[in-house]
Amino acid sequence: MIIGREGVDIIIGIDAGTSVIKAVAFDLSGRQLGVASVLNRYRHGPGGAAVQSLDDTWADCAQAIRELVERHDGFADRVAAVSVTGQGDGTWLVGRDGRPFTDAWLWLDARAAPTVARLQSGPLERARFEATGTGLNTCQQGAQLAHMAKSCPELLAEAGCALHCKDWLFLQLTGVRATDPSEASFTFGNFRTRAYDDTVIEALGLSGHRHLLPPILDGTRETMPLTAEAAAATGLRAGTPVSLGFVDMVMTALGAGVHTGAADVACSTVGSTGVHMRAVRDHEVALNDENTGYVILLPAPHMVTQVQTNMAATLNIDWALRLAGDLIQEFGPAVSHGELVARIDGWMARSAPGALLYHPYISDTGERGPFIDAQARASFLGLSAGHRFPDLLRGVVEGLGMATRDCYAAMGPMPSELRLTGGAARSRALRAVLSACVGAPVRVCAREEAGAAGAAMMASVAIGAYDSMDACIAEWVTPLLDAPEEPDAGLAQLYARNFEAYRLARRQLAPVWHEMAASRPQADMESAAGPEHTEQTMAAADAAQESA
Repeated sequence: MIIGREGVDIIIGIDAGTSVIKAVAFDLSGRQLGVASVLNRYRHGPGGAAVQSLDDTWADCAQAIRELVERHDGFADRVAAVSVTGQGDGTWLVGRDGRPFTDAWLWLDARAAPTVARLQSGPLERARFEATGTGLNTCQQGAQLAHMAKSCPELLAEAGCALHCKDWLFLQLTGVRATDPSEASFTFGNFRTRAYDDTVIEALGLSGHRHLLPPILDGTRETMPLTAEAAAATGLRAGTPVSLGFVDMVMTALGAGVHTGAADVACSTVGSTGVHMRAVRDHEVALNDENTGYVILLPAPHMVTQVQTNMAATLNIDWALRLAGDLIQEFGPAVSHGELVARIDGWMARSAPGALLYHPYISDTGERGPFIDAQARASFLGLSAGHRFPDLLRGVVEGLGMATRDCYAAMGPMPSELRLTGGAARSRALRAVLSACVGAPVRVCAREEAGAAGAAMMASVAIGAYDSMDACIAEWVTPLLDAPEEPDAGLAQLYARNFEAYRLARRQLAPVWHEMAASRPQADMESAAGPEHTEQTMAAADAAQESA
């Protein structure tokens, strides 16, 4: 072990989500010791913009760490390492001096949609996909940089480096500009070599901007020391080793059990977005013909995750609950989001399965998995006069299950077991729907903060607390998996029949989405996105989801 001082027995994992930043303390065997969280803020603007302040994000991160440290006497002296992960995709530009000169473009930002459409028809698009294993969409830094190069080239002319969220926080913690192999590979590289790829960069039209891409640093092999400035801001000791984690999607899946050595196991994170992953060896990846999904590296030799992601998961439930809350408020006192969430299982029990089809494309930025369409929108099918709110809510929940099945179908056969994480996994009714839709038993990982745990696991390997990631998984993850919950056979048969109608309908609806988008006034589109500099109204709901 590299831990040089007696009593140095804590690893801090930082998980910087879109609306909440958490600092979580673990002992060297993976037991969670404490957590501190700070709300993070982002803003919507015209044309589908979604931005976040780099300085505010660092201040929030430092505050979360400081609050965690201050709760325990002598805590800072016990910290063996820190590791940081964060929201994926997006573009966090810094100048040549390392300081931000513009707000970050988040993964929620839709401004690159025209550029994505142009690049998808380019001559090198299939070669780009075969190298990265990742479908091009508006979330990604490659698409956003390509759009900036055409629409606002002055931004790139002033920039010194293009980072992701966790990379920006790593820069603030260590003074080192770097990115990790996972985001580097699925955005600009090759998942087989874990390095940048010239053909990919050319396909994006960014060969002239390659200097903006930072060096790639593997946080399981190398750490950087915490600077004196960061120590003063966080309350930690200067020189504490800092590991750069992989992107939050794969860190959460790692902490929740996506890779424990069992065959045909999958892991879904059902939070604000839906992330559906299966772990395979890099030579076993089967790329689809539609150029969709992600291939994201695991911090283990030759292991990757095949991924399909729904742009919105529990955001659909939040929308339905807001409808109920608005109606209740019309005739009585307002109820909290938490009170409405507590009623979900009861409403589900008072509704008939499979009566409605709902496509959960509630995001203003459309859908990205298992198909890519910025104009995709949510809809109900099968409504009649007899349906009531519990039926609508069940339809929404079943829509999440159908979307989950749709994503796994794009990656091959259904998994033999589905492991769940995210706040929605706490709902027995939702777990039953997901299990029946996929036709596999579900298991919930008892790990409360899977994303931070995944990052901390990387640091524990980097400092020598474990010889390998597999050894770390055996102690940090496997013992925390709950017993399997088997699917209801009748429900599984019903959902298997309904799935064919669900998939047929979403294919047939595509022309309708585009016709509606073409006839929608631009002013209405910008109004729907919200005025610039207005706080995102879903921040509190997202915070509740991520905290859960």
